[in-house]
Formats: sequence, structure tokens, C-alpha cells
Amino acid sequence: MTPMPAKKVLDAYFLDARSRLLDLAAAMDRIDRGAGDAAGDPRVGRIREALAVLAGTEPDRAARVQQIFSLAYDPTWPRPIPKN
Repeated sequence: MTPMPAKKVLDAYFLDARSRLLDLAAAMDRIDRGAGDAAGDPRVGRIREALAVLAGTEPDRAARVQQIFSLAYDPTWPRPIPKN
């Protein structure tokens, strides 16, 4: 399968990406304006770490951001029991 040309991808997804970035910026502004301090909350740290990944040029940004928000695999997790 041949990837779509970068210019076509940009044309197709620019407005959606812009909208999502504006939503994120607004959420971060609301956190900053909120009463109290959330700077030490690990969720804010994860958001900032993900933003740093997005600002970079390394490949596989989506996978790297997903890993920031995921738990490491634990082989002792119980296996689901299938329903009959």
C-alpha cells in the first residue's frame, strides 16, 4: 500500500489537528487558571511529556504517546474468564 502524499495528508487533516490542539490548549489554560496547584499531578506531567513527543521529529509519535499513557505490562495480571 502506497502512503498518501504528505501535502494531501496535510490538506485532509490540518483542520482536525488544529481543532484538537486548540482543545488541548484550552484544557491546559483551564488547569492553569483553576484554584490550587496541579503542577505536581502526574497526569499533567504525562500531558507535557506527550506534547514534547509531538513537538519532536522522531518517527512513531502516536505509539510513543500511547506508551506515555499506558501501564507497563504485568505478567501477573489475571486472565479474563470467557463468558459461556
